Amino acid sequence: MSFTWCLVDQAKGQKIQLDANELVSNDEFALPEKNAFGNAFRDYEADNGRKDIVEQHYKSSHINQTYDFAKQMREEYMKLDKAEMGIWECCELLNEVVDDSDLDLDEPQIQHLSWKILVLPKFGGLPQWAVVGDTFPVGCAFDESNVHHKYFKENPDFNNPKYNTRNGVYIEGCGLDNVLMSWGHDDYMYMVAKENGTTLPSAGLFIVRYHSFYPLHKYGAYSQFMNEEDKENFKWLKVFNKYDLYSKSKLLVDVEKVKPYYESLIAKLSSFYSNFPFFPLSSMINSKVFSSKAEMCD
Repeated sequence: MSFTWCLVDQAKGQKIQLDANELVSNDEFALPEKNAFGNAFRDYEADNGRKDIVEQHYKSSHINQTYDFAKQMREEYMKLDKAEMGIWECCELLNEVVDDSDLDLDEPQIQHLSWKILVLPKFGGLPQWAVVGDTFPVGCAFDESNVHHKYFKENPDFNNPKYNTRNGVYIEGCGLDNVLMSWGHDDYMYMVAKENGTTLPSAGLFIVRYHSFYPLHKYGAYSQFMNEEDKENFKWLKVFNKYDLYSKSKLLVDVEKVKPYYESLIAKLSSFYSNFPFFPLSSMINSKVFSSKAEMCD
């Protein structure tokens, strides 16, 4: 199934077709060559003072993220009984979170704005290995493109014949929606949006759920599970990705100064993305995707 998305200019009643390949140009957002520490982005061999922290994070993640664990976490968090709050109130909680999986930034996550509040006691106080970092399917073999793959050998599923084949418990072309991913903030936010009746289009939900799925982003790993809708949505994820990864910088945002601007965006756009924050601050500036209502083209 192939489809495109349109913007609806509500003032003029006109539809403008969006092409994921042309939506954002490098003229609008020049990709930086170096991260906040002067190294290439996602260079896991670079010694920038965070290398050991990050490796220990992935060691814990790869040992403990099993099929049964991911299933258990979904059942627990599907209850949606942790808290109820507004978007900006939730964003401010990120002042308390520094991502242990991030080689490229060591600042509180309000500077990057992603949904990593699961590490806070109010939201269950999960260890960071169960909240942040690259995501990957469970229930099938762990692809060697995963960062620090060697630690998967200590995962109980690694030698389980039910889970350690290329396709595991899945069939090719089943669709990523039918594949169980390692548990973290990505799936939690997707779940919150879905259970609260979000009006986000399929491509938007795909971005929420798979924005940390770097084995697929970078290497095409696990692509055998994608269906046609996944392939279409993946184009939009590639557009979003550079605003996610490359928006990390030591040039800090003055949160209090930008707060009125983002509160006005929240008020204006809440019906569009159903009151759930998932775009980094920098990705919403000058982004025409968020200036009008979106719907599927005829």
